[in-house]
Amino acid sequence: MKPRELAFCGLFGAAALLLPVLFHILHVGTVFMPMYLPLVTLAFFVQSRAAALTALLVPLLSGAVTGMPPFVPPIAPVMSVELALIAVVIGTLRAAFPRLPVWIALAFALAIGRVVNAGLLYGAARAMNLPAGFIAGISLLSGWPGLVLMIAAIPQIVRLSAAPPQVKGKENVGNQRG
Repeated sequence: MKPRELAFCGLFGAAALLLPVLFHILHVGTVFMPMYLPLVTLAFFVQSRAAALTALLVPLLSGAVTGMPPFVPPIAPVMSVELALIAVVIGTLRAAFPRLPVWIALAFALAIGRVVNAGLLYGAARAMNLPAGFIAGISLLSGWPGLVLMIAAIPQIVRLSAAPPQVKGKENVGNQRG
């Protein structure tokens, strides 16, 4: 991994650890999926392997340190797998189709991730003798505000990061003769 990627992984990983705390203080943590926002965004800035590894580790670390997301029911491991998969899908799509609009890659990856999340929760609920269909359905439905937030915010973040920096009063600095 390059130093730039390590820095991005550290920055976005730290944001993924801190944002849920802030959102849970406001009692909107599970609705807006705050851990997802920086970890999914990271997939647009680093190689998919680095983004997937960060996405795999952060929910587990957060669950171990803060109890959010919990290990029982197995939300932390399910989120880890889902977020890592989303990162890999985004990286794969961006490599295969470099001109693909960010929002399309994002929407496709999120859809796959949510289906996998529901499937894993369904299996875990069955193993725990819980109402599997209900739990998987709630998982799919409860996250829609977070999905909307990500689809609205992440393409803008990526677009703004790609814009060349504008410095007032310094136009064509390299072309001036002194």
